[in-house]
Amino acid sequence: MKLPFKVDLTDKTAVVTGGAGVLCTPFCKALAACGAKVAVLGLHKEKAESLAAEIRKEGGEARGFGVDVVNEEALQAVHEEILDLYGPCDILINGAGGNNPAATADDEFFSMDTLEDPEKKSFFDLSQEGFSKVFSLNIMGTLLPTQVFARDMVDKGHGCIINISSMNAFTPLTKIPAYSAAKSGVSNFTQWLAVHFAKSGIRVNAIAPGFFSTAQNKALLWNDDGTPTARTGKILSATPMGRFGEPEELLGSLLFLCDDGCSGFMTGVILPVDGGFNAYSGV
Repeated sequence: MKLPFKVDLTDKTAVVTGGAGVLCTPFCKALAACGAKVAVLGLHKEKAESLAAEIRKEGGEARGFGVDVVNEEALQAVHEEILDLYGPCDILINGAGGNNPAATADDEFFSMDTLEDPEKKSFFDLSQEGFSKVFSLNIMGTLLPTQVFARDMVDKGHGCIINISSMNAFTPLTKIPAYSAAKSGVSNFTQWLAVHFAKSGIRVNAIAPGFFSTAQNKALLWNDDGTPTARTGKILSATPMGRFGEPEELLGSLLFLCDDGCSGFMTGVILPVDGGFNAYSGV
């Protein structure tokens, strides 16, 4: 694959959760292209193994593993497999995350019409289970892999952790309160970890993607006939560059944060890659 620039990650072991997702697939390919041995972790083992096979076909080294990132026992078992195969983890990308329809409201602003419409979901219809699933996936799905794989880094006295935050962490988006709150927690936790591990040789940063069209947000961004929704219009009008990002446009930030030569004195940073969204006041 074409990289914005290349860093030397030869012989480093990189673990990527959510590795076969839209955003993390190019992450895995980029890390392998820079010489890392990549462990692709995904909920669906077949997808993780398929991506790993594709990376090997392209000349890189990767293996796929099926694991639920909120299952500590399963994570520990995968960790042992990776230790035997590649050795201790040097780079951890906490890419697993997402929203849940049960934690998504239908309207941006509350109205009695929504409350009284049985076909619509208001704020008062959001379920505790849905909220809990979103928090579990995003918060616990960052905590648990970090506890499992950062132990390798502590033992080595060196390592790099990159979490995936979101524009939601800076300013909450309408309709998706659980996801917004959870990603805000990821950013805060990133800063906490950065301070906690600062004297242990471990750097912890996060990338906060702006708006990318993925399978996860497809229903919010596109109508069934493929035309953009009103929400897409609002997003693009609030993004100075006037378009959605492409997953490959995150690679420069990823490689920059992975390389000690580029970012060796950076830790606790939440790096927006957003086409100017976070800088724009709307006027």
